[in-house]
Amino acid sequence: MKPLKIMILTMTAFFCAAGSALAASATAQGGKGSQPTGHLEKATFAGGCFWCMEHPFDELPGVVSVTSGYTGGHKVNPTYEEVSSGTTGHAESIQVLYDPAKIGYAKLLDVFWHNIDPLAKDRQFCDSGEQYRSAIFYQNEEQHRLALQSKKELEASKRFREPIATQIVPAGVFYPAEEYHQHYYKKNPIRYSYYRLSCGRDRRLKELWGPPSR
Repeated sequence: MKPLKIMILTMTAFFCAAGSALAASATAQGGKGSQPTGHLEKATFAGGCFWCMEHPFDELPGVVSVTSGYTGGHKVNPTYEEVSSGTTGHAESIQVLYDPAKIGYAKLLDVFWHNIDPLAKDRQFCDSGEQYRSAIFYQNEEQHRLALQSKKELEASKRFREPIATQIVPAGVFYPAEEYHQHYYKKNPIRYSYYRLSCGRDRRLKELWGPPSR
């Protein structure tokens, strides 16, 4: 667990009780255009701190919900402290529930790539360790095909000189994180912004991908 996050979480603990109702509401609401038309699918991504990975997906039309959690490890029902210690093999991740009739997996992949540092191995921005690795956890062969294709296209673009370190691996059990982590950026916007700025996330993303598109 990183000292910066420890400090922020310590401050947050005082507000957990008051924020629980808001957290439940935010999780239930999902993103814009989130009313499903029928069949829903899941997408699972790891890109470092899950606080920062929820936001880019949360308001995409067709996304029903985004959940922070842990996957890719060997311990059953891990806690945040256990995952942060780097001993469980899990990565901080998000699981996106989406309506494929409104948004395709290829679009989710594009959003994923543009919100991570694909060159960093076993770290993302200021957070280092296997628990902060970047990864695409595919749910089926179609997601596998599209993930591999998106990586090949990125490599072929010659945008980066260094190799892409992001893993593309089968999805396993996904464990939702503790409630106070869910939609942290909504419940604690000041602390979230401080963490994101101090971690240098947006600065590095701009170096990699250029200014964010509007």
